[in-house]
Amino acid sequence: MRKPRDFDAELKALDDKTRELKTRKVQQLGELVIVTGADQLSTDELAGALVAIAETKETAKREAWAERGVMFFESRSRRTAPASGSNRRSAPGHQGSPQSPAGGTGSA
Repeated sequence: MRKPRDFDAELKALDDKTRELKTRKVQQLGELVIVTGADQLSTDELAGALVAIAETKETAKREAWAERGVMFFESRSRRTAPASGSNRRSAPGHQGSPQSPAGGTGSA
């Protein structure tokens, strides 16, 4: 006979995983702010810039920003890990490995 599924335990596990992923995302976004130097901006400046970027629908601008981001991460990977085969281009925003703890995003 088949063992009945414990839906409550499965839901709790999914909830825990969701919480963990959200926490990791927030940490990685904080690390991205720090590594780009944007933590030197005031909270209002940073929020305003992010709102403007999020509202921008111009493909050319978004592609230019994406290219600049790629160049930023490629130049960082050359300084921090020469001869490394890893793809550092998406490190703070997309990799699953934990990085240095975000000590705070700060506001000026």
